[in-house]
Amino acid sequence: MIKHRHFILHKPYGYLSQFIYEGKRKSRKKLLGGLYDFPKGVMAIGRLDENSEGLLLLTTDGKVSEYIRSRKVAKEYYVQVGGCIDNAAIEKLQSGVEIGVGGQKYTTKPCKAFHITTLANIPIADRKIRDERHGPMSWVSITLTEGKFRQVRKMTAAVGFPTLRLIRVRIGNCQLQLAAGEVIEVDKFDT
Repeated sequence: MIKHRHFILHKPYGYLSQFIYEGKRKSRKKLLGGLYDFPKGVMAIGRLDENSEGLLLLTTDGKVSEYIRSRKVAKEYYVQVGGCIDNAAIEKLQSGVEIGVGGQKYTTKPCKAFHITTLANIPIADRKIRDERHGPMSWVSITLTEGKFRQVRKMTAAVGFPTLRLIRVRIGNCQLQLAAGEVIEVDKFDT
């Protein structure tokens, strides 16, 4: 019987959620293998783009990966947006908004969304996004059970508040508790 391995990682800003760079040009991109000596066959469950950060689960078990990527497991994101997001925009996010996916129009599924006033208990570095001269910024929590390409960024833009910073803070019952770049191995995921 194969003993699968499972890892929890706080993906830092600036890293790709992959082990091999698949781009056409040679690059000095930062890859997950630079953070930890992962075993052969490990895969990221879902992805966070290079400019996103936060909770990333990795496994050698394809069935676990498929389950966690399914609509059965909620993923929560803290999103810093340009401007002071209002209740009307929050309600639109909750109801579902039209975004582009693969050149087609797509209406997102209803989700949970609310204002965030404090980032207490979330181990994230204070990173300067932009100067105050460029206007106010605010935070919103968005919890999804689907995961289209750059969905959260497209959703906030669709309601008039572009994403400035995106942090995944929860997958199922697994909360972000590690410092950026930190990795731990676990027996199983609490999803």
